[in-house]
Amino acid sequence: TSSHPFQSLSSLMASPSSLSSRNWSYNVFASFHGPDVRKTLLSHMREQFKRNGITMFDDQKIERSATIAPSLTEAIKESRISIVILSKEYASSSWCLDELVEILKCKETIGQIVMTIFYEVDPSDVRKQTGDFGIAFNKTCARKTLTNEESQKWSNALNDVGNIAGEDFFRWLVGLYFFF
Repeated sequence: TSSHPFQSLSSLMASPSSLSSRNWSYNVFASFHGPDVRKTLLSHMREQFKRNGITMFDDQKIERSATIAPSLTEAIKESRISIVILSKEYASSSWCLDELVEILKCKETIGQIVMTIFYEVDPSDVRKQTGDFGIAFNKTCARKTLTNEESQKWSNALNDVGNIAGEDFFRWLVGLYFFF
């Protein structure tokens, strides 16, 4: 039986760990492509987290620029858990890809917990940058005129996050409908 993602998060928040001794500014940082999930999945997550007393970083006040804002990098470092919501257009945003690199850096250096949600995208497409996801990724790399090393950094991060066991949101949602 698959558990509800919010139950998993709540139990993580309650579990003792080396991370719990630190004072975090946020319980959760969500990395997502806004147009894909902001008004659907993300709004439901925010509401559920709020109900359960889980603080989530809100990016609405961040000034948009060509590079990832320092306040965003700081928010990632100051969050106990990062949730990466991978959607078809996630890789169309260099901001999302830069966030992902920073999140995985925090996973390695401070042991930040990283959770994934695959929202209408196959995990293997994320890992291998294939399908619609791969098309979006390749367009972003071409648009940014990256060196091979820079695009490889993003590609490695996508491969790593694609290998983190996560929730396939569509299957989870279908299962929820059949449950009720």
